[in-house]
Amino acid sequence: MHHKDAILDSLAERGNVAQFVAFRPSNGNPRQSNSRIAGHEPNQLFLDPFEAIETLLAASADQSVNVRSYLPSDPRSREFVYGLVSAREAFDTVRRLTGEGLHTIVNETVDVSDGGVSGVLQGQTLEFSPDDTPRCVEKPGTASMPFEKGMALFELVYGFRPDLDAAAGERTEFSIHPRPMGWKQTHTLLWEHEEGVPEVSHTSIGWPNNFSRMIGDKAFGLVIAHLAGARVPHTLAIPRRVRPFAFGRSTGDLEVWTRTCPTEQQPGLYTTVKGWVDPFTLMQKEDPKGDRIASVLSQQAVAAGYSGAAIATADGELVIEGVKGEGDDFMTGKVQPTDLPPSVRADIENLNRRLTLALGPVRFEWVHDGRTAWCVQLHQGRSVSTSRVIVSGTTEEWLDFDVSRGLPALRKLLSEIPPGTGILVQGEVGLTSHIADVLRKEGRPARLASVEA
Repeated sequence: MHHKDAILDSLAERGNVAQFVAFRPSNGNPRQSNSRIAGHEPNQLFLDPFEAIETLLAASADQSVNVRSYLPSDPRSREFVYGLVSAREAFDTVRRLTGEGLHTIVNETVDVSDGGVSGVLQGQTLEFSPDDTPRCVEKPGTASMPFEKGMALFELVYGFRPDLDAAAGERTEFSIHPRPMGWKQTHTLLWEHEEGVPEVSHTSIGWPNNFSRMIGDKAFGLVIAHLAGARVPHTLAIPRRVRPFAFGRSTGDLEVWTRTCPTEQQPGLYTTVKGWVDPFTLMQKEDPKGDRIASVLSQQAVAAGYSGAAIATADGELVIEGVKGEGDDFMTGKVQPTDLPPSVRADIENLNRRLTLALGPVRFEWVHDGRTAWCVQLHQGRSVSTSRVIVSGTTEEWLDFDVSRGLPALRKLLSEIPPGTGILVQGEVGLTSHIADVLRKEGRPARLASVEA
């Protein structure tokens, strides 16, 4: 027999659960069994089922409840009725299902699209996603990371440490919410808990994922760099869907950079400008539909002695490129990379080692202030480029592109030419520049003109 009300009652002894009241059939009528409602004693009995449901509805976060039904002899759920806002309608639903011999649980409706996440903690591995139930772990796009890294991420973004404990052989389904929820009115809800489950081997942190898309690709990458111990300038993230949050270290500079933060990397497409810009006006101007830019970053400036980027190439080489001073013209292909002092190059190599140890091969933008290297943007993965080939591949047709025409002209060209046409890049451009990034993202063959096609 599988009494889900008793299971919920047991889970409530371990932690917070969504508010509920459960009923078992008795002579064709619903009889209250367990309950957990904020402000009331555990399993408090009410005068009748209607009063119990009315009390639950009034205490629920959105004044909405669901009714689910089941048979203890069959683990599969039966009818599920979502989002009832009338106590009378919910009571009538319970009475109808009870008349069919079913057990029922009425629980508060929990909004999975409130900016929080749902997921599973198994052993030392956290997996989670926004806009979904804990079943998200069965779908693509779920974020995965070690327990302590994930908890640090949640604490940084949401401002609280979730009520979760990792233990070998245990599996917990949970959800995390920006506002208090459940019968204990905390930010963490437990949905299921099992013991005696096998350990899972954790893979490295990877993105883009659904969570990185929610807060923005740049924001997620920089948070991960910060958690890996890299020097990241103090950054205020202003997302669309969660409260503003801050991370990083003070650079000692009073100036800021305003950086748009798309859901996924779009090299050089959206605004990055030195100085403060109204983030809400900027998002409205560049993304009026609200589906491409996830947040805006206000990042403390670094007094730039040298600036540039670094990538791990397809053949395992670390390519470090940069220029003296600020690097925005270099990243957009307007200026060529220059020779870097050995001390600067050594600091970038050390930064790369730190990030690679934590994440595997990475690509990152950096600024050196004369004393240390700062990470100002981070992406994961080895580049498909080699020292002179931006994107490998063969094709019968190559078109020339002069880098002096700039990024907008390159995007326009790529949107107009037939699939499979290769790009022969005329002029000197860094493998770490946005010009090269755009070509890699496009995926068509691309070479520097000095390499014979």
